[in-house]
Formats: sequence, C-alpha cells, structure tokens
Amino acid sequence: MSESNSKTVVLAALAGNFLIAVSKFIASIFTGSTAMLAEGIHSVIDTGNQGLLLFGMRRAKKPPDAKYPFGYGKEIYFWSFMVAVLLFTLGAGISIFEGIEKILHPHPIAHPYVNYAVLGLAVLFEGTSWMIAAKEFQRVKGSWGVLEAVRRGKDPNKFLVLFEDTAAIAGLLLAAAGLALVQITGIELFDGIASIGIGLILAFSSIWLAIETKGLLIGEAANQYVVAEIERIVSEHPSVARVNEVPTMHIGPQYVLANISLRFKSGLSGEELQEAIAGMDRQIKQECPTVKRIFIEAEHEADKAPAHSDDADTHKEELGDATS
Repeated sequence: MSESNSKTVVLAALAGNFLIAVSKFIASIFTGSTAMLAEGIHSVIDTGNQGLLLFGMRRAKKPPDAKYPFGYGKEIYFWSFMVAVLLFTLGAGISIFEGIEKILHPHPIAHPYVNYAVLGLAVLFEGTSWMIAAKEFQRVKGSWGVLEAVRRGKDPNKFLVLFEDTAAIAGLLLAAAGLALVQITGIELFDGIASIGIGLILAFSSIWLAIETKGLLIGEAANQYVVAEIERIVSEHPSVARVNEVPTMHIGPQYVLANISLRFKSGLSGEELQEAIAGMDRQIKQECPTVKRIFIEAEHEADKAPAHSDDADTHKEELGDATS
C-alpha cells in the first residue's frame, strides 16, 4: 500500500467515525439507550485512533538524525500499538461498564426508532469506510489469504482500519439486535447485554491488533521470501564462498535493515572486494526495494573467524545509507 493510499483510507475512516459519533451521542441523549451510548464511545475511540495513525504516519517520515540514525519508521508501529491499547482500555472497558450499569439499573428506552435511524446512518458511513479499506487491502494482499496477508504484512495501516471498521459494523448490528429485543420482549436488560457484547468485540479487536503490531514494534524480521532473495543474490556472486546468515529487521513498513555475514573466496584483492560488495549492494536494492540499509560482515575463505586487519573495506562493510 502506498503512503498516499494509506492516508486516504485513514482519512476516510476518521471522517466517517466523527460523523457517526456525533449522531450516536445525540441519539443516546434523546432515547436513553446504553447500547447507543457504548456505540458513541466506540466511534469516539475510533476517531481518535485514526488521528493517532495519521500522527504516526507523519512522524515516521522524519529523516534520520544523530539520535535516531535509522530514522523514525517505527513510529507507525508504536502508534498502531497505542491504538490497540486505547481500544481495549477505553472502548471495551467503558462499554462493558455501561452495560453492567444498565443491567443493574435498567431504564426504559424512549423513541427507539431514532436509534434505528442513527444506526442505519452509521452502517452507511462505516460501510463506505469499510469498502475503501477493503478495496485497498484486496489490492495489496494479492494471492495471499486474509490471515496470511495480515501475518506477512509489515504496514499495520493495511489491516488496522479494515479490522476496526469490521468490528464497528459488528457492534452496530449487535446494538440494533439489542434494541429490537427490548422492543419485542419489553425486557430492558437486552440493551445492557448488547453494550457488554460491543465491549467484548472491542476487547477482542484490541488484543488481536496488539499481537499483530507487537512483533513489528520490537523488531520483526523481513518476510522470508525477502531474506531468501538476499541469500540467493549473495550466494550466487562469484566472489562469495559461503553465506553464514542474513538477519534482517523492519525499521518501517518500507524500510528493511539487513546485516549479511559471509565468507569471501581467498585470493581477492581489496579492489575486487570493494567491487563485489558494491555489486551486491546494487543488485539487492534493485531486486528487494524495501531493503534500504545493508551491512556486511566479511571474512576470507581461509579465515576461521572474521579478520581485523586494516585492509580497507575487506572485512566489515557498510552498504548504502539511511536515505537511499
């Protein structure tokens, strides 16, 4: 997903959630529905979440500096994790609390058809946002399945907005079901039960999102096919005798750091080593566009451990730069 497309998806979700939140709170005040109040809280949290995502996207674009030489790409992972935390603590917690309060102290719902009208508008707004996010997610996931695309994806914006909108629509349907049951049976407890159900949906959503972003936040490796491609390029180079390992780490959704440990064949001059390293650098970055920074720990074929002589560029090389 390109940055512009990611921003469009988040902005669409933010606008939709803001309009929905206003209408839900008005309906809650007018009718006294606790489920509608929980849904209003849910929409406020979602609106704030989109704001945090936009803030994280802007922060992630900051260039590297002395304090953060690899840039600020992980900002998007941090703020995505914060979205999951807020969704759990505020969204789920308040919805469940309000639901319990309604069960313990039930009160009638006035003008229920106002709630239905607001819920219908909310489904329309959320559905529009969901379709935008789903269309973009379908484009970027390619032939992967949904779960596989989420697991392999390194940009939380690809799935976070879509998953939030899916949870929101499920909550709207649950709120409508609770209101309908209150009307049909006259049992006001169903409104509180619906609010608790909405809270549980939010809790599940937040835990799932936290799990998906945790690995990226602490330093998840690049996808295996990227690592395999790097290994192939390096191992096929005529100057390389053996590839020891290729540890990688995502600094941002489109920024991979690679540290290649390899052994060069013996008899190569310093100039030949430099040319070999420069050639591998170019090829890796050409065939693996997300790899932006590369380090090579190199040793000669006859060495048992990495050498530490002063022969420039033959034993430990840094390829590329943080801004390439």
